Amino acid sequence: MLSEGKRVQTLHFRTEIPRETIKYDKRKYKRRNRIEIMFGRLKDWRRGATRYDKTRKSFLAFLNLAAVKLWLPSFVNRT
Repeated sequence: MLSEGKRVQTLHFRTEIPRETIKYDKRKYKRRNRIEIMFGRLKDWRRGATRYDKTRKSFLAFLNLAAVKLWLPSFVNRT
C-alpha cells in the first residue's frame, strides 16, 4: 500500500486555462457592481439586514434614510 505522500506524487493532473477572453459590457458591469456595493453597505446596519421594521412602509423609509446617509458624504465632498 502506498503512503499518502507517494500516492499524491503518482497522480498527474493537467490544468486547462482558457486562452480566450470573455466579452462583457463594461457599462452594465460597472452599474451592477455599484448596486451590489450599495446593498453591501446597507447591510452594515443591523436594522436593515435583519429587517426589524414590521411594516413595509417603515422598512422602505429606513432604506431611503440609509441610502441618503451613504450618498450625502460623496455628494458634499465633491469640489
